[in-house]
Amino acid sequence: MIIKSKGFYEEFERKAGRKRTTHYCAGCGHGIIQKLIAEAMADLGIQDDTVFVSPVGCAAFCYYYLDCGNVAGPHGRAAAVASGLVRAIPDKIVIAYQGDGDLGAIGFNNAFQAANRGDGFAHFFVNNALYAMTGGQLAPTSLPGQKTTTSPYGRDVVKTGEPLKVCEIFNQLDRPVYIERVSVADTKRIMKARKAIRKALQIQKEGKGYAFVEILSPCPTNMRADSVKAAQFVTDEMEKTFPLGCLRDRSDEEAPCCMDIAPRSVDDIVSADYEGDEITDMPDIKERKYKFSGFGGQGILSLGLVLADAASELGRHVSWFPSYGPEQRGGSASCSVVVSGLEIGSPAIDHPDVLVAMNQPSLERFLPTMQSGSVLIYESSVPLEIQVPEGVTVYPFPAADIASDNGVAKAANTALLGCMVELGLLDMPDEDVAAALARSFAAKPKLVDSNKKVFEAARAYARERLV
Repeated sequence: MIIKSKGFYEEFERKAGRKRTTHYCAGCGHGIIQKLIAEAMADLGIQDDTVFVSPVGCAAFCYYYLDCGNVAGPHGRAAAVASGLVRAIPDKIVIAYQGDGDLGAIGFNNAFQAANRGDGFAHFFVNNALYAMTGGQLAPTSLPGQKTTTSPYGRDVVKTGEPLKVCEIFNQLDRPVYIERVSVADTKRIMKARKAIRKALQIQKEGKGYAFVEILSPCPTNMRADSVKAAQFVTDEMEKTFPLGCLRDRSDEEAPCCMDIAPRSVDDIVSADYEGDEITDMPDIKERKYKFSGFGGQGILSLGLVLADAASELGRHVSWFPSYGPEQRGGSASCSVVVSGLEIGSPAIDHPDVLVAMNQPSLERFLPTMQSGSVLIYESSVPLEIQVPEGVTVYPFPAADIASDNGVAKAANTALLGCMVELGLLDMPDEDVAAALARSFAAKPKLVDSNKKVFEAARAYARERLV
């Protein structure tokens, strides 16, 4: 006679012809653990309100077995998915289920942060001290001296670190309600695991918060042992490193309450936080798209911010969208600024109205995107060796020389701002642009006057040579 928990489906569709057979190896603990979860869901009456998050690993096919809501999480991200679910459907019960490789390695920070926040879900952590699905490799929880496929002579903790004790780590956090380590290596231990799993789910039913249960489990296939010896390895070896017991139980305490923050509309937030002039639609102000580009460290992003700040202070709609690589200095950097009298649909720019390029890669990348009627300003020391699209007005400008001649070699971006003002490319009063430039040096007020000098020198050059 087959005894099946009410928490399981009547038939396991994954196994055609063997509709009551799981994919787990003989002696594996996953089947036992999932039966305990299924029984607890059914007995607590929460089955229809539960969402189970499956991991990547041996338990990836849980959705074929457990008769409840199911979501498959990416590798290591079951806890992150569960955190999202408790926010999206706070009236439901959420379970995250992970192995030691899935949680202890790639997914550890997701799990740790969920525990630190006290996210309201039951977290079941199956620890068999190795990577099971992929062939029995060394895992974060492998024991000192344990032989695996990637540590054939035994785990050297000097080289690979000590086993990760997740319960003990989580027990340092303030927000978890319940933390316990159990085992399914024999009948006595299975009954204690049954009790711990039910408590974790009862905590969810009562809305008390985060509950974490670590379950030591045999893996005969990858331990290269029969079911009895694999279970003995759990009791005789694993429990020395991972002692069983309850580390924390605050389930009798009242559930914490969130701060009572009154909801606010977007209009309320904008009107309360905005310190400049009121933003109103100005149909007469034509939308203009600017692209500033060069090397990191040339002030490209700052140049865009000055323009965005000036437009914002005038009450115009504006967006500033930076793009840069991992290098703090020397890598490519750019930013897109859109200024408009009406709301801006997207901060991304495919075809800039004004392109400011401070190096050769910027010309190569962005010049081909320009259309007729647009304007290019580029550092004149950079050779213009690519074809300029028809109808584009080009201004070579010695920004670096002007900055250096006026005592501030790093202020080439300020010189370019002055050039843009003199060419009438900003559609805003000169004094407002100058004021925004001064505000950009609020943290370094000694640089205001020297940059103002570069700004005015650049305007004079543009007025005499370019206009």
